[in-house]
This record gives sequence, structure tokens and C-alpha cells, in this order.
Amino acid sequence: MSEEKLSFQAEVSRLLDIVAHSLYSEKEVFLRELISNASDACDKLRYASLTQPELTAGDANFRITLTPDTAARTLTIADNGIGMNRDDLVENLGTIARSGTANFMAALSQKAEAKKDGEKDVSLIGQFGVGFYSAFMVAGEVEVYSRKAGESQGWRWTSDGKGSFTVGESDDAPARGSRIVLHLRDGEDDYLQTYRLQSIVKKYSDHISIPVLVGDDEKPANAASALWTRPKSEITAEQYKEFYHHVGHAFDDPWLTLHWRAEGVLEYTNLLFIPEAKPFDLFEPERKHRVKLYVRRVFITEGPEGLIPAYLRFLRGVVDSEDLPLNVSREMLQHNPMLAKMRTGIAKRVLGDLARKADDADSKADYARFWENFGAVLKEGLYEEREQRDTLLKLLRAYSTHGGTHGDELVSLEDYVGRMKPGQDAIYYITGEDKAALARSPHLEGFRAKGVEVLFLTDAVDEFWLQSVTQYKDHAFKSVTRGGADLANVTAEDKNDETPKAPEDSVADLVALAKLTLGDAVKDVRTSERLRESAVCLVADEGDMDIHLERMLKAHRRLDETSKRILEVNPTHPLIRRLADLAKANGAGGAQGEALADAAWLLLDQARILEGEPLPDPVAFGRRLATFVEKGLA
Repeated sequence: MSEEKLSFQAEVSRLLDIVAHSLYSEKEVFLRELISNASDACDKLRYASLTQPELTAGDANFRITLTPDTAARTLTIADNGIGMNRDDLVENLGTIARSGTANFMAALSQKAEAKKDGEKDVSLIGQFGVGFYSAFMVAGEVEVYSRKAGESQGWRWTSDGKGSFTVGESDDAPARGSRIVLHLRDGEDDYLQTYRLQSIVKKYSDHISIPVLVGDDEKPANAASALWTRPKSEITAEQYKEFYHHVGHAFDDPWLTLHWRAEGVLEYTNLLFIPEAKPFDLFEPERKHRVKLYVRRVFITEGPEGLIPAYLRFLRGVVDSEDLPLNVSREMLQHNPMLAKMRTGIAKRVLGDLARKADDADSKADYARFWENFGAVLKEGLYEEREQRDTLLKLLRAYSTHGGTHGDELVSLEDYVGRMKPGQDAIYYITGEDKAALARSPHLEGFRAKGVEVLFLTDAVDEFWLQSVTQYKDHAFKSVTRGGADLANVTAEDKNDETPKAPEDSVADLVALAKLTLGDAVKDVRTSERLRESAVCLVADEGDMDIHLERMLKAHRRLDETSKRILEVNPTHPLIRRLADLAKANGAGGAQGEALADAAWLLLDQARILEGEPLPDPVAFGRRLATFVEKGLA
């Protein structure tokens, strides 16, 4: 078979362009990425050989070798792992076959453009799991010779990183595994020095459980023992950080490191990390975690279903079981009762450690940073896992009106309950997509006037967990956009902030006229206790779906018809009082009655606009508005 010349996927070409023209301050990390990939290849073959021992026949000792050639100016990284065939080479090295690629590239480009003096940061590469391409930071050409374990045909992949690559059969491929040959750029001779390579391996890859051998004499450069099996007292913060970089394919630092051994009926060791930065795949529909499962130091699989709850999928690291059988298949894992018990134990421990961080007054800002990254994911557990619900509610944070007009301080439910006003029984909230827009909602006016705190819930998941979790410490969750948000029993601290009263019959004629005019366009028209500055607002009836949830479901075509809303009018607003006087004096007849009917429709459209809803008849709205302005100017 002759060589084929193929083009990179568009995103890969853009990525390589950024890499090739970058001046990255720590180019040496390319070696970490390639060693990490080689280690993964060995782990995969070790697992496959449990059921197919012939795959490692005659060569059962896994290793990674680094061989510099000063004459040819090449650095070779070789492993005797699982290897790749033609399709693997094209898929793994020619495409980024993962959803979210466009977002990744946009973030990478923005970071690059933000750098001064032409310096571009490619630190996002490893975080997206495409660390192979970092080789082009130091190499003008990269060759990959590979033969997949159990197959006879070897293959060669080569590229200069400028938009295309070639792939074809090769007799020069290793007996098994991969050999990557980097043709170094001018000025990169530093990576041809054995002592330099040894220092990089010691710095970044000492935790790799596969021996890394350097130079012609193949001198070991790493400890070659699984980091998680070592005593915590013997592991430095730097070693933990580098292991996180390896296992998470990440360039950021871990926000929290969790290393413990579970003993008892089940024994398993856990070395888990919470990232400092949000992974790109966090909101992929599959909601898969990336924690690796080992059995007695033998890699089994990454992301086994049932080991880590979906709401903790931001975790990275390893879980090593002493009790699972070595020959366990990925299919058997899905229904394994031991895995279910491990899942419960892991979730309880992780949430417990998060609770300690959340309760620590000195870690308030630190925990807020975690919540901004992963709070939306953590809240999925509120409706998925009843067993951990109480702990998750304690971890929950939200912005609220307590932080001022803009609500710039995260508060806990415990903080909220401690600030509840006399006569207040419920925990009030408002949902939407934008905190700043919610802060301007007319629904908040009465609550602010009485000093009642309202939570801003802006994640899509909020609408769903609130259907399952109805209260916290005997206090019901209540939306301020629902009709039952009663403020009558709440005592304002300042008597001047008490709800202004209007005579009971002062707007009765206007309300009756509006009901008659609007008919089936609304569920009801009534006076409001919550409004202060605004003339009108729309609210959902007590038993109806919340306004934001209904809008969200309709946008995703999960709902065909929307509920009719209640139009509330502010009896103390000058406009409403003037219209009420006209309605009382003239009734619904004559020209004045027609004007009042138009006013009722304008009030409804105004309430719709305030809710961010589209007007069903913009032409009629424009005509009515023009008529009113014309009469007002006459």
C-alpha cells in the first residue's frame, strides 16, 4: 500500500498553527505529554493481555525509552504498549473527535491573542487531551512508527504540522507499540542532552509506574512506582501536582487533592483531584467522568459507569481496588455491587471534604471559586441522589439581593435562614439566565422594600432540582414570580417600608374592565402586594409551572402550549391610579372606554416586555402606543 496524504481536521490545523508560532515559556512539557501518552498505551495493553496473554508474549516488561541522536538532531520516544494501526493513527493524530472542539479552539485563540509581545500560551492543549501536538513546539517534523499489538502490519505517520500528514505501511515499525521521532528545530539542541532529559523526567514524570529509560545505556530516570500506593508523608505537593497533570491531561494546578485508603469490607485506594479550571467536556451530554479504575495496580478502564456520580464528573485521578477481579470486563462493571459501594464511599468522602472547605471561614473566597466552576454540576445531585441531598444543600451557594442591588456575594442557605425576617416562612428565589437582569425584575420590589432576601438562581439545573427539593430546614422554597409569594405576614424592620395601602375599591373598576378586555389572554387580573415602582407584572399561578422553566422548555421544544399568566397591577402607581379614576368615572362605554381597553392591552404588553417575552402582536402594540402618545401630546 502506498502512502496517503491526508488533511488535518480544521480544528487540528488551527491548533497546530498556534503551537508552531508560539513562544511558550515551558516548552519542556512536550516531553511530559508524550511520556504520559506512552504510559497510557502500556496501561491499555496490560489490561488487554489479561484475557489475551499472547499480546505480550516474549515482551511482558513494559518500558518507555528516550533516545537522543546528536548527529541526526532527533529525539525518539518509544514504548512497547498497545500500538496503533492505520485507522488509529488517522483518528488519534489527525482529528479531535470530541464535542466541544469549537469552544476549545475559541478559548485557545483568545488566550493566544491576549498575550503581549507575540507570546502565546498553549497551556489549554493538554487540558483538552491533545498533548501529542505539543511536540511541534520543538520539532519541525514528527514521524510516528507504530504496530498494534496482535497485528502483523506496521505503519508510519509523518507531518510537518502545516495542514496535512501522510500515513502508509512500514517495515521499520517496532514489533509492538510506537516510536515517535522528533526532528528538532534549530535552537532546541537542549533536548539532545541526556542529563537534561533525565531532569525533565524526574520533574514531571517520576510518578509514572512504567520505567522511563534515557540514553543509549537506558538508564532509569523515574521511580517507576504508582504514586497512589506510596505513603502520603513521602509525597510532595509538586509530585501530586505532576501526577494530576498526567492523569488529568491538564496544565492547571489541582484545586483540591484527596488521597485516602478505604479499609473494611472493601479495600481501595483513591487519589482524586478537583481541577482549578473548568474542563472543556464538563457539560457534554454523556456526562462521563474521567477517573481511571485500577485493580491491584493494573489499569482496567477510564470512566467506568457507576464508579463516580455524574454530579462529581469534574473529578480526575485514580481508584485502585484490591477486591475486584483482575479479569473484570467493562460490561461486568456496570452491574457490579462492589462498584456501587465504592461509588457511595467516594461520593461521601469527596462531599465531606468539600463541606469542610465550605465551612472554613478562611477558605470562603477559595470555595467561591470552586462553586463558580462546578456548582452547576454539583446541583445535579440534588435531584439525582437523595442520599447525599442534605450535604449538597449545605454546599449550595447562590447570589442574592443581600449583596446589594447587584448581588455580588455568594451566600449559603444557612446564611439565608439566619437573616429571615419576622413572619417570613419561605426561602424566596427567582430563576433566570442573567443575574443582572434578575436584579432589575419588578417582582423583587416588594421584597426589597421589606428587606426580604431573594436568591438569584441562574443555572438551568436550578429549575429541575427545585421540583424535587421542596424545602430546607422546614422552610419551603418559593418563587417570587408565583402568585403565592405572600408578603403580608412579613414585618418590615423600617415602618416606612411597610406596603403602601390603597383603598380596596380604588382600582376595582379598572381590574374588572381589564379582565373583561383581556379575556382568555390572561388567567386573572388582580392588585399586587409585591410591586412598588413598576405599574404591572406577570406572575404564574400557585399551581402552574414557573415562568422561566416554561420558557426554557418551550425553547427546547419540550412544551407546546404555555400557561396563562396572572396580570398584577400596582394600585399605588400614578399610571394605574389615573386609569382607575377614568374607569370609575366613565366605565367601559364610549370613546373613553375604547381608550381604557387599549390601555389594558398596553399594560399586558408592558408586563410581557418586562418578563422578556415576545409580543404576540407587535403591530397592534405599536398602534396602541402611538395613539396614547398622540393623545398625551395633544
